[in-house]
Amino acid sequence: MTDDILRKNIEGSIAVHGRMMEACLPAMSRAAGALIAAYHSGRKAIFFGNGGSAADAQHLAAEFLGRYLRERSPLPALALNANSSAVTAIGNDYGYEHIFSRQLQALAVAGDVAFGISTSGNAKNVVEALVVARTMGVHTIGLTGASGGRMSEIVDVLIAVPSIETPRIQECHILVGHALCDAVEQAMAATAAATGASREVK
Repeated sequence: MTDDILRKNIEGSIAVHGRMMEACLPAMSRAAGALIAAYHSGRKAIFFGNGGSAADAQHLAAEFLGRYLRERSPLPALALNANSSAVTAIGNDYGYEHIFSRQLQALAVAGDVAFGISTSGNAKNVVEALVVARTMGVHTIGLTGASGGRMSEIVDVLIAVPSIETPRIQECHILVGHALCDAVEQAMAATAAATGASREVK
């Protein structure tokens, strides 16, 4: 009985992962391009989400701030859900739907990347923050499940995992995030190497 439950979960996850390549790769490539362009311009990535998506936001921000697989200079990244004092103060004073948008207004500048994570694509506070981001000239990326929800109408790039099951979507979200970290890290390393070679020639 227990083995059947465990096997069903693993097989379900493998099946969704198998569909991801065709469903998500083009959008992932555009998202990687946006992040690389932002970092080349001295800008930053701003992540936000609720619940498990909040954990993913913190995880991915940490990968950029620290390192993913290779030694490099830190890349600026924020997780807006990580400041519990800001989240609770804004939620108390203005309403929970404003906890990310108000922080974004204070911290983002044009050319940054706002990365909203919501399995449904409909989380009110994530949607509002992405709407605000676009008015500020911030590039927007949405990470959702199959439908894309409201986020499909408002983001520059939508990465919609081909599933309607929250656990399977979340499992794929961290794979997407790790793949983007790797792509950005390798691009930045290539730029650093080319810059170093150019200086040596001079």
